[in-house]
Amino acid sequence: MIDQPLIQLLLLLGSSVAVVVLFQKLHVPSSIGYLLVGVLFGAHTPGPVIEVEQIREVAEFGIVFLLFTIGLSFSLPQIHALRSQVLGLGTGQVVLTTAVIGTASWLIGLPPATAFVIGAVFAQSSTTIISKQLAEQGEEHSKHGRLGVAMSVFQDVTAVPFVVIIPVLSVIDGDAGALFEALGWAMAKAVMAFLLVFVLGRWLLRPLFHTVAARRSTELFTLTVLFVSLLAAWTTSALGLSMAFGAFLVGMMLGETEFRHQVESTVRPFRDVLIGLFFVSIGMLFDPAAIPQNWQWALVGVTAMMVSKILLVALIVRWSGLDGLTAWRTGFLLAVGGEFGFALLAIALDVNTITDQLAQIVFTSVLFSMIIAPFLIRYNHALAGLFARKAKLKAEPETFPVSQDVAQQLRDHAIICGYGRIGQSVGHFLEEEKIPYVAVDLDSARIKEARIAGEPVYYGDSSERDILEALGLDHAKLLVISYDDVLIAKKILHHVRALRPDLPVMVRTRDENHADELRQAGATEVVPEVLEAGLMIASHALLLMNVPFNRVVRRMQQQRAGRYRLLRELYRGEEVFSEDTNVLTADSLRSVLIPPSARSIGKKLSSLELKGVTVSSLVRERGRVHKPLDTVIFEGDVVVLFGSPGDLDFAERILLG
Repeated sequence: MIDQPLIQLLLLLGSSVAVVVLFQKLHVPSSIGYLLVGVLFGAHTPGPVIEVEQIREVAEFGIVFLLFTIGLSFSLPQIHALRSQVLGLGTGQVVLTTAVIGTASWLIGLPPATAFVIGAVFAQSSTTIISKQLAEQGEEHSKHGRLGVAMSVFQDVTAVPFVVIIPVLSVIDGDAGALFEALGWAMAKAVMAFLLVFVLGRWLLRPLFHTVAARRSTELFTLTVLFVSLLAAWTTSALGLSMAFGAFLVGMMLGETEFRHQVESTVRPFRDVLIGLFFVSIGMLFDPAAIPQNWQWALVGVTAMMVSKILLVALIVRWSGLDGLTAWRTGFLLAVGGEFGFALLAIALDVNTITDQLAQIVFTSVLFSMIIAPFLIRYNHALAGLFARKAKLKAEPETFPVSQDVAQQLRDHAIICGYGRIGQSVGHFLEEEKIPYVAVDLDSARIKEARIAGEPVYYGDSSERDILEALGLDHAKLLVISYDDVLIAKKILHHVRALRPDLPVMVRTRDENHADELRQAGATEVVPEVLEAGLMIASHALLLMNVPFNRVVRRMQQQRAGRYRLLRELYRGEEVFSEDTNVLTADSLRSVLIPPSARSIGKKLSSLELKGVTVSSLVRERGRVHKPLDTVIFEGDVVVLFGSPGDLDFAERILLG
């Protein structure tokens, strides 16, 4: 065991930095990296050992600040505005999953308190894994993506009562009367704490932060944020509740003030570091040697968790009125276990509500689910199609499914895949020009409204080959993919190129990150929404500066023909630290200062083999040089290059020698 605190700290920090960097490169959540660090320094593995109790007291504040920031994001007015999702979908999923898993655990002979803890742990889902994987797939703005992330975030809010209830369960010992009495007192204390924080927060917090902000001192503001959050945590702790509950309440109060964003920015570094320590402490409790003994039960646990959550989420979402495909896709997103489950498990271990052996099984089950999660999320559409296909074929006539009769009535028409904001705009312009079109979408409510208005919209999955054929693909003149889902767009392009290699296909995407990928997949034209918005703003700016209209139109045409070169020439700034691979590999601008030792001094840029990059400009004495390629390079010049990171590195080495 390592006794010196400084050496412990250095080992923890050094190992955490190395493991988290490696995991981020592999696109694995940092929380799993922290768990691995905890396993390496735990008492159950060979090598250096750090006593878990020495960091648990500090690590506990990670949960305090986590609940504090969740409270900031969900103030009372926001929760009221989102009550249908919070109380309906989010709460319904957590309550039903806890009830189903808890009841099943109780029926196999586990104590009621332990069964409840297992159900509560399995009910959580990882917002980090879900949001990151969806962003990598380009599905973060899809219907199922937004719904899945929203429900996983709402789980954090609806899981707050577990923080209050689980410590109370340690007093049961099979006495139902003692349970209800303890829960009643806990709820009474929770209401008292809420009223206390609510009253004091409404009357004191805003004037306090106004006074502090008037001093314009970052140091004072940080101290005040820490004092307020920890004071609220101590208040609920003194009432016999968890510290995290008090932090959540005061976060809700501050979330209603104009200081919310600054408070969140101030507390984020403390939260991230302490949450990392918390997961390290959880990892120290894990015994890898127990896996050979418990892996069968862990597989049973992860199977029960994922199957029940998929079915329950799909049922709830379908019951809310959404289509079957979206319901199943959302279910596969939320099947994963969550980091907050580890927090609940740690609380249960502290109050001896669950045995160490069962905790090892539950821990391994959640960990297995987090390893499987990226694959479930990546192939959520294909997996959901296995279950939604039958429901789609049985669609009621009022949902207007695509039939073979549709294709017989269409010639030289446009097919619009997705009838949201963009798809409807395209359809309206085509109608103005008397050009026939047909649209397909999976939003039954939207389709009904559009059909009532006489618009040619049908219910169907445009990524299915038979749907495209039924829409008259053989006789179409144009196909427009109007929603931002790269994987589905590539699947549609695959079918279109197999059936109609000559058909022009226009694809909408959010930015330029996936443009080349979609063109290689067969898109005739890719329209980046962000760049087009920038182009329109630039054109209006030129017109307001009295630039002739014809010249503005010519400039816009040049940019579209050159694939938005001027709009893509960006200084990436802090984006270079992004975890998004598309951002890290995107073309960008780079300024190269020519030092006295550079070998390019005295040479023309045109004579250097700067392959793969474009010389955007050459700056000399703070002025741009006309015709930079024909200019001899001097010491102190700044050469501005545009290209991919690899090509920019190569060109910079040539310039500097």
